[in-house]
Amino acid sequence: MIMLAMATTAMCQQLMEGATYYLPKSTVDVVLRIEKTTVSPGMLNAYAERFMKRSDVPSLASVSWRLLSAEITPSAVPDTTKRFTARIDGKHSIQRVALAPDGTILAVNADATLPTTRIPFCAAPKQPLPDAHDYMNQDILAAGSRAKMAELIAQEIYDIRESRSLLSKGQADFMPKDGEQLRIMMQSLDIQEAALMQVFSGTTTHDTTEVVLSYVPEKEVNRHVLFRFSSHFGLSDADDLSGEPYYLSVSDLHQTSENAAVAEGKLPKDNAEIYVNLPGRIRLELSHDGKIITSCEMMATEFGRTESLDNELFGKKLFTQLVYHPLSGSIQSIKSEMVKK
Repeated sequence: MIMLAMATTAMCQQLMEGATYYLPKSTVDVVLRIEKTTVSPGMLNAYAERFMKRSDVPSLASVSWRLLSAEITPSAVPDTTKRFTARIDGKHSIQRVALAPDGTILAVNADATLPTTRIPFCAAPKQPLPDAHDYMNQDILAAGSRAKMAELIAQEIYDIRESRSLLSKGQADFMPKDGEQLRIMMQSLDIQEAALMQVFSGTTTHDTTEVVLSYVPEKEVNRHVLFRFSSHFGLSDADDLSGEPYYLSVSDLHQTSENAAVAEGKLPKDNAEIYVNLPGRIRLELSHDGKIITSCEMMATEFGRTESLDNELFGKKLFTQLVYHPLSGSIQSIKSEMVKK
């Protein structure tokens, strides 16, 4: 199951006769960093060998894709099959229940903070490419043929290189007064040369994006095709055979968390309905071409069980503060004290 992962983070308090909540269901976010490379040939690329002695310039436009990195991070969504209502009444010491905006329980009789969220990737702002026409003189623009234009541009590039060489040797007719002025003049010459060289060598741009795929590890799987990737088409669905498969494997490590606060035997009729998850530990591996790209171990609710806490913890004699682990729904901390009469 693949879906784009989107999450909101805020917290609200519910004060009412009964507070309805959900326990979380474990999911994972597979974070992919993808680079797109776009190559555009120069308008005079056919003359690069003749005038610039360059035989390596592209002659055709192309687009290619590269998977830069992959990462598996634990996440969670509300489990609609685990919906309960905490009893806020005279029979119980539950005073408040802290919920996330999606209804997932965070704490009982205690303050809770949401887990830190992953900061979305933001590509660095790209500098606009210089326009070669801005650096062409009147003779170049008035050239009667593409060959003549290429010859004049090549001569302009060689003149720029000669000026830069004279500046660096201190032999230019108009030498700068200080180092900063020299730096500015050299930078200007570099920009002019790069702009004019584009007509021969073309341009290559790189764009990096981040894609987040969400997966629910409900059972053990071996080499499940999570997605496919191609250098020609980029990221594609698992059933699109144009790309190479990337496999996700889920292994049950058979380690289940336990807690002494869990109720034993039949629950009373006036049960406080405070439930917790006792998750199991799993290992996830993302692989391609027989090699493991990234892996992660985590506690997953689907590999454990859900139990009610002992009703006495929230009876009239005890005041219990309970904080949940926001991703697994297990007990993060619990503290009880006798109620003073």
